[in-house]
Order: sequence, then structure tokens, then C-alpha cells
Amino acid sequence: MTTQAQLDDRYGRTRSPRRRIVGWSIVGVLALGAIGFLGWTTVSNSLNAVTATDTGYTVVDDRTVTSTFQITAPTGRPVACALEARDEEHGTVGWRVVEYPASEDHTRAFTEEIPTLSLATTGFVNACWVP
Repeated sequence: MTTQAQLDDRYGRTRSPRRRIVGWSIVGVLALGAIGFLGWTTVSNSLNAVTATDTGYTVVDDRTVTSTFQITAPTGRPVACALEARDEEHGTVGWRVVEYPASEDHTRAFTEEIPTLSLATTGFVNACWVP
């Protein structure tokens, strides 16, 4: 009578140590590649990161709001920011994109006017980025 081990040996269904080593080597290379890719994307995204901090706003009249803010950006790179004004129902009543030239200062402060369609209750920085 034949056993399962004899059948596996006869028809080549046993795993050889070499095949196991090759399989784990492929898995290891793929894992290292994935870790390297994720590491590179993390570093490259943080090199171009821009943060904005709102420091105040003033409602000038029913057609204008001024927003005061600071940006922290990479030195030597231009920066663009989207400014937004909203009314008391949280609807957008004004929008403006401003671009700043490259600077050697890491952190800079600005005050910008945002034109509005009606009376706004707030003005703030929606987003900033390196173009």
C-alpha cells in the first residue's frame, strides 16, 4: 500500500529547501521595495510641505475682509495660498489665490484683502502649497 508521502515524492509535490529559499527571497525583496517607496514618498512630501496659521481677520465693510496669517514654507521656493471669506451661515462669500515669490525666510507673515460678495463674518487661509 502506498502512503501519502510516497505519492508526494513520486509526483514531485514535496517542497525542496531551494524552492522555499527562493520564495522567501522574492517576498523579502518585494517588502524592501515597498518600504523604500513609502519612505521616499514621505520624505519628498515633507520637503514641499507648507503650513499656514491664521492670526486674525478684520471685517472692513460688506465687500472686504482682511486676513492676517503666517506661512512656514521651504526656503527658496515660491508659495501660493487660497484665502477664503465666509458668512454667518458658513457659506463662501469671497475667495482669492495669492502667490508669493521665493524667499530665504522659513516663516513669513502676511495681511491680505479678500473681496466679498456680501457681508462676511470671517476670513482665513484655506490652503497653501508650493506651485
